Order: sequence, then structure tokens, then C-alpha cells
Amino acid sequence: MSVLAWIIAATVLGGVLSVVAAAAFALNAKINQVPVLISYAVGTLLGAVFLDILPHAFGTADSLEEMAATILFGILLFFILEKLVLWRHCHQEECEAHDPHQTPHDHGRSGMMIMIGDTFHNFVDGVLIAAAFLANTELGIVTSLAIIAHEVPQEIGDFLILLHSGYSKTRALMLNMLSSAAMVLGGVLAYYALQTMQQWIPTLLGLAAASMLYVSVADLIPGLHRRPQIRDSVQQVVLIALGVATIWLVGALAH
Repeated sequence: MSVLAWIIAATVLGGVLSVVAAAAFALNAKINQVPVLISYAVGTLLGAVFLDILPHAFGTADSLEEMAATILFGILLFFILEKLVLWRHCHQEECEAHDPHQTPHDHGRSGMMIMIGDTFHNFVDGVLIAAAFLANTELGIVTSLAIIAHEVPQEIGDFLILLHSGYSKTRALMLNMLSSAAMVLGGVLAYYALQTMQQWIPTLLGLAAASMLYVSVADLIPGLHRRPQIRDSVQQVVLIALGVATIWLVGALAH
């Protein structure tokens, strides 16, 4: 196989495998379990940001100050995007801004934010796979397996967030598949223009981290506070810790 064929095969397989595995797990969950599993999603997001994406982003950035500024810009950008989505919704129909007691889901806001961030992240994964295969085939295979293993728990979290955000299971699956296509795009573009793409990796990682931080802290964690009972709180803490531990374990096994 040529290097380009390896890259395409690895990115297609990586995207499809991670999404199918995540969907298989999430679709087996009853819809009334989704609010509980959101705690696990918060853990996977925070784990992916602080244990994987940010260390890589700061490690590859030319300037720590510029990377910090990129993350800050990303958080503010996603705040503005969410405001625009909320404004559009509130001008079309009644929403929680008009009725504070209406909280079945967030009308797609956190789902849109997480899909933007996940698309950035998948694109960068494609670039990393291409860079590894351009070095040598063995490194490319190992890197691809590590990325696939890392993507599965994160995609589970993303799928659950889409369900929590009001998307149907079918639409959530289609959006995840569409987002995973960015991995193929990143791999192919990197094959033809790797030097240029490498310069953008830190910025893309910073924006991906910003989106995941914003969704977890601004959208998901406040919803957990609506269940303040001791039993619910303990359950939330345990599931968040389990989500973080999953990302850590996958990373440890991959290395």
C-alpha cells in the first residue's frame, strides 16, 4: 500500500470505529439514563482536555502566552456562538430565557458547541496520523491505534451530549459520522501540505480544548447542580471521576 492509502484507510477506520463503538454504547442506554450519563461525559471531556489535548497543545506551541490567548479567544468565541444560537431560538419560539422552569434540554446549544470542537480535534488527529505514516508505516499504525483507542470514550461523551442537547439518536449518529470525516480530510490535506498543516496544529488543538472546556463548564456542569441531593451528587462525582479515569487509562495503555 502507498503512504496515502495507509493514511486514508487509517483515518476512515479510526473515524468509523470510534463513532460506531460510541453509538453502540450510548444507544443501549435508556433515554432516562442520559442525564445520569452526562456526568460521565463531563469527565471524558475534562480528561481529554487536561490529560491529552492541552499538554500536546502547549508542548507544540511556539509561545505559551500565544496558546493561552488562543484558548481564551476560543472560550469567548464559543460564548458568542452560543448567545447567537440562544437569540435565534428565542426569536422563533418560547425558551428557557422566557420560562426558567423549562429545562428538558438545551435546544441544541451544547451539541453544536461540542460538534465544532470535535471537528477541530478530529482534523488534528488526521494530521497526526498522516505525519506518523510519513515518518514510517509502523509508527503510523501505532499512532492510529492509539488515536482510535482515545477517540472511543470521547465519542461516547459527545454522543451523550447530543442526546442531552435534544438531538434524536439518528441525528446524533449522523452528526458524529460527519464530524469524524474531518479526520480523513486532515489526513489527506496533511499528506500534501504537512509543513503548513503542522503550523496550525497548536491553534486547532487550543480551539478544540476551548470548546470542550466551555461545554463542560458552562453548559453541562450547571445542569448537574439541578440535582443537589446527596445521593445524586455522589453519583455525579463518581461518574465524572470514571470519565477522567477512562481517558487516563486509555492514554496510559497507548503509551
